[in-house]
Amino acid sequence: MTIAGIAGVVVLVAGSIFFTSGKSKLNVDTERITISEVKKGAFQEFIPVNGVVMPLNTIFLDAVEGGQVEEKYVEDGAMLKKGDPILKLSNIDEELNLATQESSVFGEQTQMQIAHNNAQQNTITKLNQMADVDNAFKEAERVWLLDKKLYEQKAIGLQEYQSAKNAYDYALRRKRLTTQILKQDTALIKQQDIQAQEHYAQMKSALSLMRKKVSSLTLRAPIDGQLTSLDAEVGQNKNKGEHLGQLDVQNGFKVQVDVEEHYLSRVYAGLKGDFSFADKTYKLVIKKVYTQIVNGRFKVDMQFEGVVPKGIRKGQTLQIRLALSDETTALLLPKGGFYQQTGGNWIFKVSEDGKTAYKVDIQIGRYNTDNYELLKGLKPGDKVITSSYENYGDIQELVLKK
Repeated sequence: MTIAGIAGVVVLVAGSIFFTSGKSKLNVDTERITISEVKKGAFQEFIPVNGVVMPLNTIFLDAVEGGQVEEKYVEDGAMLKKGDPILKLSNIDEELNLATQESSVFGEQTQMQIAHNNAQQNTITKLNQMADVDNAFKEAERVWLLDKKLYEQKAIGLQEYQSAKNAYDYALRRKRLTTQILKQDTALIKQQDIQAQEHYAQMKSALSLMRKKVSSLTLRAPIDGQLTSLDAEVGQNKNKGEHLGQLDVQNGFKVQVDVEEHYLSRVYAGLKGDFSFADKTYKLVIKKVYTQIVNGRFKVDMQFEGVVPKGIRKGQTLQIRLALSDETTALLLPKGGFYQQTGGNWIFKVSEDGKTAYKVDIQIGRYNTDNYELLKGLKPGDKVITSSYENYGDIQELVLKK
């Protein structure tokens, strides 16, 4: 009886799987499977991503010069106007350098004034000499012209005439030489004055830069905005270039999104996405793609298209559908667990009478979170089993039982 019972169970199991047709079959309860219908409709390839709401513009505040935090004027989260002081750093070396530079500029200015006064005095002396020489020349010329007439009239002798002629020639040469010296001296003084002015201007420029460096020890708001991420306490030492905080401009929001790296070649500025907020759908568009990959992901900046949701806040996380293609009309096959066993190469199609399901080859193209794009193997209205095939093994045909 035991042997007969075991044999009966084996026969029943074998009978439920094998039929006279030779195909392997399995009875399946329709309540435990998912039957979906192939439909024709609008298809768009998209991926689900998470985005964080951020200010549209952020200004990073870094230490231009290193120093010790001497005083904090505001706290993190404060609303600031352009030029408002945030904190002050103390740097004795820079302040001493400024004092030294100011002394050097003042000394240079004094020396330049002294040199200018000396040059003016030298010029006056040269002009006085020129006046004496010119007067002597005129007198020698007068005597020579007079003696020349007298000599022609034989009123004086050759010796007296020649003496007047020599005095005239000497006065002429002296006048020419003095005039040349005066011109050269004037040109030299002018060149020295220009050089002194240029050197003084360079020193003043250096002083201006030094004052700017010392002034930068007081960190001020470069624009209107909200101070965030302020990392500084009185007494702390901050190095040159160290990040101190940031200023969020209150002129709108953007959404920064993390995307898996294998989509990098398909994501570019201009792609659009949407998300739901307070029972409404809002649109976004990619404005910037950051190609640097960190931990297998890269970032993109998206901006709102049209209306910005009311009540949205900085730091809020949004679930976004990022479209990778335009919307087209296609055969839609609902997604399901069957894909894990078939790889999208085949599927169980339900017969027209709904009593059985058999394997058919299919070809799948693109996909999104809801549907596969069906390229061939089925037509609109066909019904298929889209739930998992994990327990079906090599079964060729399913017998559907209600």
